[in-house]
Amino acid sequence: MFRLTNLASVMLLLACFDLPHVYPLRPEPVQPLQAALPMMASPPDLFLAIVQATTGKRHQPLEQESKIALIRYVDGEFARVVQSIPSLKQGFRYKVGQAIDAKNLRQALMRGAAANPGDHVQISSIEFRSNEIVIGINGGTKKHWNWRQHVQIGMGPMSPPVTTMPTSAGPAQTGAVLILDYGRTVPNLSPDELKHDLSPFLDFAGEHSSAVNWVDTLPPQFQQAIKDHRAVVGMNHDMVLAAMGRPDKKVREFDEDGRQTEDWIYGYPPSKTVLVTFSGEKVIHVKTYS
Repeated sequence: MFRLTNLASVMLLLACFDLPHVYPLRPEPVQPLQAALPMMASPPDLFLAIVQATTGKRHQPLEQESKIALIRYVDGEFARVVQSIPSLKQGFRYKVGQAIDAKNLRQALMRGAAANPGDHVQISSIEFRSNEIVIGINGGTKKHWNWRQHVQIGMGPMSPPVTTMPTSAGPAQTGAVLILDYGRTVPNLSPDELKHDLSPFLDFAGEHSSAVNWVDTLPPQFQQAIKDHRAVVGMNHDMVLAAMGRPDKKVREFDEDGRQTEDWIYGYPPSKTVLVTFSGEKVIHVKTYS
């Protein structure tokens, strides 16, 4: 009985007093999180900051300006083939970021190859879809009208027409289509990132732009303008294409003297927009709206 009374007395003392080096039995009041961490961001803001810091622009949908850049700096480029490309009319599809389906590729190549490793090809078109980018190579797989093979040249009012024939310089180059399947909304890509996504089939390293050798023959002021990706007065259509790529829109008008002019428009308001005006083959006016 004495032992039980002593034990109860000890427990009562521990419950009422905080002895040195002994944890109290009564819990300390919990401070609010914001009071304990006054300098920290709230959880939603902190989570957003982490997401923004750890996710790149490839997790954002493809923007209009990025599409323009891809067309300007990838369309028309040359590349070396590193993997045989099938000549399927509907195009060969492969999933970006995954290994090429060897069985599917082998079956597709049984119908014919448009290009084989070591061949040099040119990007001829880029089409954007919701989850895909369709790349045309060497003109794609659609049949194109070749006017040189259908022109008739008359030598005079009584002479029979002379029909031009296809040249025998070599076999016709076969086109192909590659479909880049992203499996989700096409991400925001730079030209270099698109070239990387094409790397299972094409190698752009060491290849010159389609206009490089020709640009070297131009006057210095035009060479510099092309290098700076801008149009200047006096350029012709080819020079502007080399400098700025294909325009987003073309508009033909007549000036006060009845002469036809053609405006090449790059960009969309309210973003930066460049208006390049041609009279015949020459640029007569360049204006930038920002």
